[in-house]
Amino acid sequence: MEQRHPSASAGLPRILLVEDDTISQAYFRAVLEALPARVDAVTTCACALARSEAVRYDLWLIDLTLPDGTGNELLRQLQARWPQSPPALAHTADADPAVRLPALNAGFRDVLVKPLATAELTAAVRDALAEAGGLPDWDNAAAAVALNHDPANVQALRRLFLDELPGARDDVLSSARRGDASSLRARLHRLQAGCGLVGAKRLGAAVELLRRTPNRMSRWNISTTPPATCCADRGRQRLSPA
Repeated sequence: MEQRHPSASAGLPRILLVEDDTISQAYFRAVLEALPARVDAVTTCACALARSEAVRYDLWLIDLTLPDGTGNELLRQLQARWPQSPPALAHTADADPAVRLPALNAGFRDVLVKPLATAELTAAVRDALAEAGGLPDWDNAAAAVALNHDPANVQALRRLFLDELPGARDDVLSSARRGDASSLRARLHRLQAGCGLVGAKRLGAAVELLRRTPNRMSRWNISTTPPATCCADRGRQRLSPA
């Protein structure tokens, strides 16, 4: 069942948007295409299942209330068709907290409540794509430009960057656990600058998410790990100089 056509989007992540409201669909499409991303928009469960039959999307963005079913039911059907499923985000106009838990239990990584600010939608989608591998580990072209097209410099600075990741992770965790937003922002700023210099695109996207969504910081406590530090762990294990 997995042997279908891959996402053919010339390097852009491909998103399946399921939204039956015309105005909301136009808004979502405009924001997502500005990421940039390639967006296929449908209005029903049946259309979503038909569209996903031949395409493996990088993200499913699904309304919880649709004309021919629920978003939770649709997600289960999509996951049955795609055992190695991409991440899925739910969106709904219902702010009732009781709506959130069933959606998370169904497999959605987050539930977005409409109306959504552009920054909130963008951050959620970038976070999902980054964790799912929708972004490359290394952006070699960006690193080459930043380091004057000197391969030796790129290699050396990436090794240094990887060596310093554990310390950066510890700094981020320590600031978050202390509730020190100022120190946390400063450390994330330095980390993001380093990501840009060496072309660590996936980690950079996670760091940007934390910097742009400070409301998430207040939800961290001693038992939680901010997403950028998870990326740092993965980066240390998986990123290697090109």
